[in-house]
Amino acid sequence: MSVPHALAVRRLGSARASLDRSRVNIFGHMEKLAARTRRGGARRAERGYSLLEVLIVLTIIALVAALVGPRLIAQLDRSKVTAARVQVRTLASALETMRIDIGRYPTTQEGLALLVTPPTGARESAAWAGPYLDSDVPADPWGGAFTYDAPREDFARPRIASLGADGEVGGAGLAADIVHGDAAQ
Repeated sequence: MSVPHALAVRRLGSARASLDRSRVNIFGHMEKLAARTRRGGARRAERGYSLLEVLIVLTIIALVAALVGPRLIAQLDRSKVTAARVQVRTLASALETMRIDIGRYPTTQEGLALLVTPPTGARESAAWAGPYLDSDVPADPWGGAFTYDAPREDFARPRIASLGADGEVGGAGLAADIVHGDAAQ
């Protein structure tokens, strides 16, 4: 080989080597960039939920609500019945305390209001040590008024009642009247 030819081959060889090195650098750089993108993509996927995942969770919540909801509503109705029973007993206890103080139960006309307002008679008004309730006469858990019937006979107890969920006399189940007193038996 001649010198100029050898020089050209050497230059060509070094150019090829330089090209190979730059090709490796470019491909290496591209691989690093792809790896970063893959990692960044994985990070982006961790940041939020897909629409499918959200729909699955909403479906599960709806199923649980459909199974548990009616039981909670039934429990709420039963708790109103229990609260009405407790209120009726509280009113009966307040009436007994007032009877001990003034010597009689309220008449049907005076009703449960006598537990919070004094009677008009001078002797009874002096003996009245009320109010026998912390506030006004409460409404039943359904928003209705308690009914009161004075005792019909001596030594009988007055009748106190809540008309239940339906607000009408009678009823069955959750709509049944809650009654306390001698007329209840």
